[in-house]
Amino acid sequence: MSNDVTSTDGGASTAPPTRRRRALWVAGVAGLTGVVGLAALGGVAARDDKPKSDQVSDAQPSTNRQSVSDAGGADEGGAKEADARNDEWGGDDWSGFDDRSGKDDKRDEKDRTKQVPCDTDKLIQAITFANNEDGGVLELAKGCTYTLTRNQDGNGLPVITQPITLKGEHTTIGREATADYFRILNVGPGGHLTLKGLSIRGGQTFQSSMAADPATVWAPYSTLDRSTVAGPAAKPAATKAAKPAATTAAKPAATTAAKPAATTAAKPAATTAAKPAAAKAAAKPTAKPAAKATAKAAAAKPIAAEAKPAGAGTAVPLVEQPGFTDGAGVLVQPGGRAEILDSELLYNQSGGNGGGLANFGSTRLSKTTVAHNTAFFFGGGIFNAGVLQVDESKVKDNTGIIGGGGIANGAARIFTDSVDGGSVWVYKSEITDNETLGFGGGVLDVEGTTTLHYTTVSGNTAVLAGGGVAVADSQLTLKDATVVRNSTAGVGGGVAVTFDSAATVENSKINDNTAGFFGAGLYNEDSVTTLRDSEVVGNRAVGPFARGGGIFNTEGSEVTLRRTKVAHNFSTLPPGGIFNSLGGTVTLDDESAVTANRPTNCFNVLDCFA
Repeated sequence: MSNDVTSTDGGASTAPPTRRRRALWVAGVAGLTGVVGLAALGGVAARDDKPKSDQVSDAQPSTNRQSVSDAGGADEGGAKEADARNDEWGGDDWSGFDDRSGKDDKRDEKDRTKQVPCDTDKLIQAITFANNEDGGVLELAKGCTYTLTRNQDGNGLPVITQPITLKGEHTTIGREATADYFRILNVGPGGHLTLKGLSIRGGQTFQSSMAADPATVWAPYSTLDRSTVAGPAAKPAATKAAKPAATTAAKPAATTAAKPAATTAAKPAATTAAKPAAAKAAAKPTAKPAAKATAKAAAAKPIAAEAKPAGAGTAVPLVEQPGFTDGAGVLVQPGGRAEILDSELLYNQSGGNGGGLANFGSTRLSKTTVAHNTAFFFGGGIFNAGVLQVDESKVKDNTGIIGGGGIANGAARIFTDSVDGGSVWVYKSEITDNETLGFGGGVLDVEGTTTLHYTTVSGNTAVLAGGGVAVADSQLTLKDATVVRNSTAGVGGGVAVTFDSAATVENSKINDNTAGFFGAGLYNEDSVTTLRDSEVVGNRAVGPFARGGGIFNTEGSEVTLRRTKVAHNFSTLPPGGIFNSLGGTVTLDDESAVTANRPTNCFNVLDCFA
């Protein structure tokens, strides 16, 4: 599991527990035949190039002050530095912002606070000097729009490498609509960015040429689960499509476990050698294998250093690394920290993951709106592979094409190895009206830990699975949460819990969600889900083969209900309440009620009146 080692409040590590990695499977829809299967979660965009964390520009401040107009140009009497480098920021005058002589490292915040006029070049200049002077507080002009027209290394502003606060009031920092593609802000290792009262808009990172269709990503791993449609029976084994090796990076010996002979070919004993390029085939057995692969090679080079050849004794990074196109609004690199307070991340578009924000370090959002952002892969609003806290905020109207319309904690495999999710805690917030063509309209978790506390997930849409929330090989907690009016054409209109996940739903509501196939309220696949003091009410599975309007539990999975109500749910085929496949386990205590579901209440559930 990859995450930053520091909590958002500077305390001890809040990293999620390390767990064995597994091949990921989730429910998918097979074409237009109405046949639903189990799809393997796959990867993330190719990560050949990474953002750089070194100085943003080699231009040196001159000794003579120069007058800069609000339009960003020099007055007639001004002279530009003669030896400025010929880069996109090389012609700027970065002098005159502050006299750095005689500075004391123990300056208080008042001494460190500088006023920044409504001038984009002055803002770039101010951040550069703050980076050179161990940080600072920059008060931006009230009501100003700082329009960025050029970039360095894909960043519209200098990479944040020190503790820097940007404070504004109805202040916007945005990319000019016709400018080249670049993100707005990048927090490098050791940097600590605080945003207050700002709107970050219009960042756009280059669209990957390796476009992926969501159905294509998931469909090769689907099984034709016709037996479930026709009636409960054992699932046929399905052969998994061969996948080429995504990287030549080495796998450490300590992180690879043997796989059963029935599911994969034996791996070489020499684990420091490059990963073989031969494709592997695996068949899904009726019962789970006793052991699964526990690690993957690092497909990305560290941001601040060049990649070394595979097999040269390079260490596998301990944390996930961002791709060059991740984070169109704000990117937080491993080792970086960000606090985004009373602000907005709007209309940003990522060619990779994280339209509004991509966090690989430690980030807190408070009283902030993340809206109308797009990611071509995962995390339309927010992508996380570190430690993320969201409180009293709104994540709405975002689009993640492959998965995680609102928030994606981790990413599945597409072209290279997957990105493990980190730790996400969402408190007193709203995740609404987000969408994806793949999995997790509101929230997606892949090999991470996600907690939604006093949070509403509503009006989200996923075409394939998990209209509200979808998790795979993850830990999910819904506490005092509301998951309502979400929808999917596939399975799990409200919540889809898949492949060896553990989910706890406590004092929460999963109501009025819609699915085209199974589990309009809750779909539980190869996982363990516990509901306490909760309700699953008014959900509808409406497709021609739809079953389990309230809860659908697959073979080998477990659902436990404690003081929980499953009522007024509907499905096309019986039962409308709880469908438990043969080989699955559903346990009701005597304080739970399954009632008033149509056409019937239960199938294969002990102590439930059909």
